Amino acid sequence: MSALQDQAALVTGGGSGIGLACARALLRDGASVTIAGRGEDRLRQAVAELEAEAPDGAEVAHVVCDVAVEDQVAAAAEQAASLTGSLQLCVAAAGTGTMAPVVAMSSEQWDQVLGVNLTGAFFTLKHVAPRMVAAGGGSFVGISSIAAPLTHRYMSAYCVSKIGLEALIKTAADELGMSNVRCNAVRPGLVPTELSSALEGDPAVRDDYLAQMPLARTGTPEDVANAVRYLCGPESGWVTGQALGVDGGHTLRRGPDLEHWSRALFGDDVTEGRV
Repeated sequence: MSALQDQAALVTGGGSGIGLACARALLRDGASVTIAGRGEDRLRQAVAELEAEAPDGAEVAHVVCDVAVEDQVAAAAEQAASLTGSLQLCVAAAGTGTMAPVVAMSSEQWDQVLGVNLTGAFFTLKHVAPRMVAAGGGSFVGISSIAAPLTHRYMSAYCVSKIGLEALIKTAADELGMSNVRCNAVRPGLVPTELSSALEGDPAVRDDYLAQMPLARTGTPEDVANAVRYLCGPESGWVTGQALGVDGGHTLRRGPDLEHWSRALFGDDVTEGRV
């Protein structure tokens, strides 16, 4: 019997990148998986890929969902539970980001990042946790970032959203542990995805990231998914309230130096702190 057989999972941001890799890892071990995201075409393509790999007895479904809209999240949780009649697993992988100095960031930019990365995770946790309690327990994993413990200049909204996510997860772990619901986070380092393309695609920025990693390579979505699979499975049954770094050791050192990039984007005055 597979470790996750007869369990159901909801993966937000599951149409691509880290979310899709997480869905694949859970499916491989027998879970029935519902992926959620905003793009119907992308979700359908991902479902076709996953169905081709699904083991016997495991189902795959998708639901169009903007995690910043609570009613849509509630509907996604209901649909995910409908695959097996219960819901035990959830990976909150939906995310977004923006680049702007604190003094030049618009309220719209701030609200967008916090709305998806933090409020969206809150809505997701709020609507999956009662189903996990009803199922006798479960595991919630939020995708955080090394931007939670390490400053990333000109990415303040993103940093705040991720450290806020970790605070949410720790508090929820404390509240829900008595119901056998575990809540943890995974902190990826630099992983080539659509979200990180601007960082990973700049050779100078990429080289500085690598210089801060004892294991000097960029990660893969599968690196992160393997950690998520551990936190969703019985192997981590005594683990809750933790943030697991999957970053090549980056958090042993410092955040990235974005000066080269910031001069090109924002000019010398902003980069040197005069504005």
